[in-house]
Amino acid sequence: MPCAAIIVASGQSRRMGFDKLAADLKGVSVLRRSVMAFMQSQEIDHVIVVCPQDRFDALLTGDFPKPLTRVDGGSERQHSVEAGLKVLQDSDELVAVHDGARPLVSVEAIEHCIEEARKHDAAALARPVTETIKRADENHVSREGVDRSSLWFTETPQIFKSDLLIRAYAHIAEKGIVATDEVSVVEALGIGTKLVISPGPNIKITHQADIDLATALIP
Repeated sequence: MPCAAIIVASGQSRRMGFDKLAADLKGVSVLRRSVMAFMQSQEIDHVIVVCPQDRFDALLTGDFPKPLTRVDGGSERQHSVEAGLKVLQDSDELVAVHDGARPLVSVEAIEHCIEEARKHDAAALARPVTETIKRADENHVSREGVDRSSLWFTETPQIFKSDLLIRAYAHIAEKGIVATDEVSVVEALGIGTKLVISPGPNIKITHQADIDLATALIP
């Protein structure tokens, strides 16, 4: 099953105050590290980056070992993924969607997730919740505990049979549903996703502290 990767990188980094995807992680930008993880996987045939032209020109110059395509994104994440889906090749039976702001994803994690997607049609990297969870009131005062035994933090990549994800996106567009990740998109069809335990750090760059932590974690 040939697999393409869609790297979502069209956000404006409003919370950071600067382009977090351009942040330097030991000489390599956040976005370039994310793209290179998929370039290095033998399971990935080509990579689609959803981002503005100026970001692409600034961060993804030079030669890559596999075909690299750029497309413009939309106002919301789901619109950006839809833009990437439109340029898939007919031969792409699987598609991996990944946040450009997760630069520490490993080739091992990508390929394990692809393996599970081949078995289950839908798979995503995730982590079981291990912290104590509390439900609070409107004043941020804790009121009760929440059972964490079945709770997971979802990450990316999230990998699906291409026809399934395309059908799911058409469904949420028709119903006017807003979804923040692809697991939620296919759930709108009543289809579950196999959660694959992430084998290592796969943080999403959101704040300056995340850049500092990611830099410290890179050998």
